[in-house]
Amino acid sequence: MTMDKSLRVRAGMARSRNVLTRDERIQRLQAADRWQDGDSPFGLAKVRVYKLAMKKKKKKKKEDEEGEGAEATAAKTPAKPAGKAGGKAGGKK
Repeated sequence: MTMDKSLRVRAGMARSRNVLTRDERIQRLQAADRWQDGDSPFGLAKVRVYKLAMKKKKKKKKEDEEGEGAEATAAKTPAKPAGKAGGKAGGKK
């Protein structure tokens, strides 16, 4: 008899399984104080399997470049000379 793929234990398994073994269910029920020693291992209560969503890590390099980049661009841009006002506001009527 073959074993279901979701029940195989691999060292690098990153996803959560929908099917738990009886031992895993008992351990989770004990942690939630829903199962005591002496209870029957048959007809166990349902145990919810929480799926974890992995968040993407932000790159520290970009954050550092953005902080330095704002300072560098402010230093590089020359100040605007005071003089004529540009744009449509100062145009003819």
